[in-house]
Amino acid sequence: MPIAHVADARLYYETHGHGHPLLMLAPGGLLSHVELWRVTRDGKPRDYPDPIAAFSSNFRCIAMDQRNAGRSTAPLRATDGWQTYAEDHLALLDHLGIERFHVLGSCIGASFALKLCELAPDRVTAAILQQPIGLSAANAANRAESFDSWADGLRQREGGVDEAALEALRANLFDGDFVYSVTREAVAATRTPLLILAGNDILHPVEIAREIARLAPHATLVEDWKGKDRADVYTGSIRRFLAGLDAYA
Repeated sequence: MPIAHVADARLYYETHGHGHPLLMLAPGGLLSHVELWRVTRDGKPRDYPDPIAAFSSNFRCIAMDQRNAGRSTAPLRATDGWQTYAEDHLALLDHLGIERFHVLGSCIGASFALKLCELAPDRVTAAILQQPIGLSAANAANRAESFDSWADGLRQREGGVDEAALEALRANLFDGDFVYSVTREAVAATRTPLLILAGNDILHPVEIAREIARLAPHATLVEDWKGKDRADVYTGSIRRFLAGLDAYA
C-alpha cells in the first residue's frame, strides 16, 4: 500500500498512467478518498465517469486519501485548516518528485484546488473545479454537512479525540464564506487557467460556479455536464480544456 510520510501525516496515494501530472482531489467533504471518485458516500454509482480511468491514458493521475480519511492518518490540531491540506498536497507531490501539475478537484476538492492556486501559482499549470462547494443563502445552515460524519468516524477510529481541536478545525474550514478556502480577491488575482464544471444542488450551488467564472481572469464555465447520458460532455470538456493549454509544454 503506497504511503507517503509527509510532515506529521501518513498519506495513502495511487498513481495511474503516464504524462503530465494530474493531481485528483476527490469529493466527499473531509471524507475525501480515492474510491469516492467512483461511488457516492452511500455506495451509489457516480453520475459521471471515473476520471482516473478516463484520463490515465494521457496523464499521470495522482489520487489520494485526505488526512484522516480512508487510509490516511494524521494528528488533529486546533491550528489545522485549508493551508494544512494544501501543504499535504504539495508535500505528496514533492515526495513523488513532481514540480508542476494540473489539479482536478471535485466538491471540497475544488476548494482544495483553489487553495493550491493561491499558495503555489508557479506549480499549478491548470485547475479543473468540478461542482465547487460554497456558501449560499440556501445552505448556510448545513454548510459543513459532511463534517459531522467525518468527525464521528474519527472518534470511533481513535477512541476519542480532542473536541476543542475538532471544533477549531470546523471553524477554520467553514466559518468563512464564498468557497471557504480562498477569498474572492484571491480568485480574481489567479493567473491559473480554470475550467469550472458547475454543480446544481444545495451544497454545490450553481451561483458559486458562476461567480468563480466571473472573477477569474482565465476561466471557462460548463453547466450542463452531469448525467450518464452526458459522459462525453464531461470527459470532452476536460480534454479540450487541457489540450488548449501550452503553459506546461
